[in-house]
Amino acid sequence: MESGPDSLFVTLLLLLHSSHSESERFEVLGPTDTILAVAGDDIILPCYLKPNISAEDMTVDWLNLDFKDGRVYRYQNRKIIREDQIPSYIGRTSLFEEELWRGNTSLKLSRVQGTDEGHYKCFIKAKSWDHDLIIQVLVKAVGSKPVVSIEGHREGGMGLLCESEGWHPEPELVWLNSKGVHLFAGPPEIHRDFKGFYTVKQHVIVQETDTNRFTCRVQQSQINEKMETEVHLPNDLTRKLDELKAEKEVLRMENEDFKKKFNFENLWNQNNDITKKLEELIRKLDDNKKGSNDNKKGSNVVEEDLIRNLEGPREGEGGCDSRPGILKSYLRRTGDTHFLGDKGSDG
Repeated sequence: MESGPDSLFVTLLLLLHSSHSESERFEVLGPTDTILAVAGDDIILPCYLKPNISAEDMTVDWLNLDFKDGRVYRYQNRKIIREDQIPSYIGRTSLFEEELWRGNTSLKLSRVQGTDEGHYKCFIKAKSWDHDLIIQVLVKAVGSKPVVSIEGHREGGMGLLCESEGWHPEPELVWLNSKGVHLFAGPPEIHRDFKGFYTVKQHVIVQETDTNRFTCRVQQSQINEKMETEVHLPNDLTRKLDELKAEKEVLRMENEDFKKKFNFENLWNQNNDITKKLEELIRKLDDNKKGSNDNKKGSNVVEEDLIRNLEGPREGEGGCDSRPGILKSYLRRTGDTHFLGDKGSDG
């Protein structure tokens, strides 16, 4: 067996390396039960080292395993790494950095929403050692009281619609009669918003009963929550709806009769014919004015015709002339205002 200074030095190095490796060994501890988080609240996901050694120079990773590339938070080289963080967690996650020196690597998650539900991994890595812990988080959100609306008469009965929003996990909606018996309804319509909360609605057609009372119930057995709304239909509701439909049909027929009685299209065509006649008279007047004074008598005939058109139909003549403005505008433009009775005319 060799002895001497060199052998002693090698032995000391081995002992130091072994001691250093043992000092980095640790366990990551935390809760074993599921954490139930209420939507909108802030929660803490506990995670700490045993023994309580410092994690200040370690890498602390929090991952949501239900996401692909699901990084929730990373602390590395004594700073926060924000690259590749799931967008919905931005601004809502933090560590207790002042307690890293004693091995506290818990995560604070603010304003819990539906998409936060899942399995979280707390992963701690030192230079030559790493360990992790899995924590399950269940998000609970009780939605709104169901809103029931009457959709009106449907083939086979009366149509009803029930809707409730803001649930998590996904709820179940059922329709019940006054005796608590489930009613056959259409397929539920489920919508999930960007925060992971569910809206559910469902249509049903009901027939009159001795009570006309029906209940819409929305329930979530996983979190043991339910909300319901009862609706009472008046006995004469169906009769009133039929009366309204009959009144609507009467109004429709009266409207058709009105259109036939007052043929607006014919009136419009008559107006157009009158306009064309007035324009023709104006053209004749222009032609007469360009003639000699010998044609003045013929011009006066045309002017008299124009005056009659301006004055409108005489008693007993009928007609619907409503456009003398063309002539008036023309006569004022040409200076022949004596036809209009304007003040200052030459007579």
